[in-house]
Amino acid sequence: MTSVKAKAESLTPMMKQFNRAKRANPDALLFFRMGDFYEMFYEDAKVASKVLGIALTSRSKGDAGVPMAGVPVKAYEQYLFKLIRAGYKVAICDQIEDPKQAKGLVDRAVTRIVTAGTITEEELLDRTRSSYLLSVFPAGRRTGLAWIDMSTGAFMVTDIAPAGLADEIGRIEPAEIIFPEALADPASEFMIRLRSATESPLTPVSDWHFDPAHALDTLKEQFAVSTLRGFGVDDESVGVSAAGAALLYAGETQMDKPLQVGKITPFLRDDHMILNRASRSALELVANQRDGGRDNTLLASLDGTRTPMGSRLLRDWILLPSTSIETIRSRQGGVAELMENPSLRGDLAEALSRIFDIQRITTKVLANRASARDLVNLRQSIEALPLLMDLLESAHSGILFETRSRLDSLEETGALLGRAIADRPPATLKEGGLIRDGYNGELDDLRSIRSEGNGYIRQFQEREIARTGIQKLKVSFNRVFGYYIEVTHANKDMIPPDYIRKQTLKNAERYITPELKEYEIKVLTSEEKIRDLEYRLFQDIREKVCEKARILQSTAEAIAVIDVLLSLADKAAKRGYVRPEISESTRIRIREGRHPILEAAMESGTFVPNDLDFSDEARLIILTGPNMAGKSTFLRQNALIAIMAQIGSFVPAASAEIGLVDRIFTRVGASDDLARGSSTFMVEMEETASILHNATEKSLIILDEVGRGTSTFDGLSLAWAISEHIHDSVGARTLFATHYHQLTGLVDDLKGVVNLSVAVREWKNEIIFLHKIVEGGTDKSYGIHVARLAGIPVEVLDRAARVLKDLEFKSPDLNVNRSGKAERRDSSVQLGLFPPGPDPVREELDTIDPEELTPIEALVLLQKLKDMTQ
Repeated sequence: MTSVKAKAESLTPMMKQFNRAKRANPDALLFFRMGDFYEMFYEDAKVASKVLGIALTSRSKGDAGVPMAGVPVKAYEQYLFKLIRAGYKVAICDQIEDPKQAKGLVDRAVTRIVTAGTITEEELLDRTRSSYLLSVFPAGRRTGLAWIDMSTGAFMVTDIAPAGLADEIGRIEPAEIIFPEALADPASEFMIRLRSATESPLTPVSDWHFDPAHALDTLKEQFAVSTLRGFGVDDESVGVSAAGAALLYAGETQMDKPLQVGKITPFLRDDHMILNRASRSALELVANQRDGGRDNTLLASLDGTRTPMGSRLLRDWILLPSTSIETIRSRQGGVAELMENPSLRGDLAEALSRIFDIQRITTKVLANRASARDLVNLRQSIEALPLLMDLLESAHSGILFETRSRLDSLEETGALLGRAIADRPPATLKEGGLIRDGYNGELDDLRSIRSEGNGYIRQFQEREIARTGIQKLKVSFNRVFGYYIEVTHANKDMIPPDYIRKQTLKNAERYITPELKEYEIKVLTSEEKIRDLEYRLFQDIREKVCEKARILQSTAEAIAVIDVLLSLADKAAKRGYVRPEISESTRIRIREGRHPILEAAMESGTFVPNDLDFSDEARLIILTGPNMAGKSTFLRQNALIAIMAQIGSFVPAASAEIGLVDRIFTRVGASDDLARGSSTFMVEMEETASILHNATEKSLIILDEVGRGTSTFDGLSLAWAISEHIHDSVGARTLFATHYHQLTGLVDDLKGVVNLSVAVREWKNEIIFLHKIVEGGTDKSYGIHVARLAGIPVEVLDRAARVLKDLEFKSPDLNVNRSGKAERRDSSVQLGLFPPGPDPVREELDTIDPEELTPIEALVLLQKLKDMTQ
């Protein structure tokens, strides 16, 4: 104990300063600023050394040694990113006092805590997607949700039924989730649900953050209002508690109010098509199923945006298609106008390509973290605005006209940045080179002193020669004595009285004068003064830009809309997309529809188009056909066309009529969830249950091979019952691809059922896939043919063909009627893979010649056979 106490007492003042900061932030790694490095000590140093792969050294030696590791301040972002990706928080402890003015130890303080959901550095963020901090507050029958993008200031709030939490988390894809500390028990149902829904960091925060009254006061203070109703938010909604907690947490990590958050927007679920996690994954909207990347997704197919703001907005539109006919038609009008005017599209593309990420630059300005290079990018973006506004001046579609009205030329701000900020400033703010010549007189004078030093010394030397008559008088400089006048001993009688002897040499004397000393001080301090003055001027300029933050944000939002509409118009024009007709009906009619992702990846003209027609007489389509023939492609392409239509895009078809879809459900493919103890079949049934409970007549359901994960007759029974329930009770438009050919019998009993199949041709024991959807069902699966294409050994294929023939002979087709009865076979029996044992009835029949039986013998035999089957 004594040694520990002695060790603590022996700590330097700086280490005591570190310990105070660390005690205040025990759950974060502490970046402690020491000159040009952020240093870490003790356990923080050990962790950082391992995660970052940097050297672990020691401050002091022996028993007093303290583990230490550091990263350079100039490159701290790359190290910060690695630590955040590894799941750590980082507290930035900076010098908050000028070392030159400090008396003793430089004062330091934690200026910011960086977490996965509060990053604002543009270099650490994906430019194409938002980075959300999500706040979750369960309160009985409702759960409050609020999410902030700290890099742009976007702030949304809603409340949902607890059962919908996983889907919302999957849609928002937060970088970090906060929730009340009281719910942090790992074994609790809430925590299990959270962990199964996301891999994002989960951060418990003090319960008082979520206190309704405190949360409401926080929001009202942030927005300087007396009620949130002006934003369309109910002051007493459970979402307010989540929103207040999110704002408090954001403020605590930034050590200040998040000024970039200027409004709160209610998220109205009824205004958007709902896409659950399974549907987003199966349809590969923004992430592919192969590696989770962006390639071969709907987003990649449609994204031709020129700005980061546009790319993020397009992603949002795809994940949240609109259910407002007015909104959809407005977007379509903008796409149509741009599509019809190729020259306008080209000019707009040129203007947009000159615009940087105004949203994230503005956030950095508000947080006092914008660099001079950020302001150069902002200036170049502002310079493109007048052209953008001129190009849209004659726009006649409502959305382009309205969006142009939200653009501001920001002429004054652009002019300020043009006059003030150098074209190629350095990356840091305190090494000079930030400000243009001519912007500030004092700065110009200091630069003149620095740059014209040699000329001044020459002039001074010439004047002194003329004044003293000493022709060999010489003015020079060295680091020890500074500037000096050197006169040989032969001329010492000519030295003026104002010369002050500085140094005696063998053959000469060195002198200074008050004028020369004054100039020396000016020269030696001018560089430091230049850096200090430039930094003060830069801060003043950045503050002036801050005053335009709201206008910058509004302008950036308008630019994003223009960019997305232009991208959709470009894709429509290049790929021959058509404007879909949107209605409130439940009809979906698509003529010569094409898969937008596959078509974009294929050579022009190689994709086989197909029709789809949903109506009151055709609400449930049973689609049969062999594997690899295109059933899954057909299912997905129609869901994607519906999504494209409701984001306002044109669609890949000859014509399309889309009755509004409120939700799209998909049950496609086989997967398990071992972390939750769910088998493939359990996941299939869970997803199907969600569909049956939540779909409406305005929904679109995509089912692919439901029931295949269990025994043949169990699966068929479930598929049959599910189809009946959707038809009778749900009424949703449904595409059901299946290998259960028996389901085609539903058409005889249910008036809203239609059979379709994928056409194939058989030739010389081979099959040819035509990829064409035709009317009617099919009674073959062609599984063995597909296995041959996959390279299954011939002996296996031959054996499979023999087993199949025997099964088809010994297991007659199952005929299921509307009552659910199975004829000629018990529905609980599972088909065997191998031939059964000897059948006594068949053996008896094999011994009989019917032509030799008398009528009496035939009756006796019939009774005998009947007895044998009892």
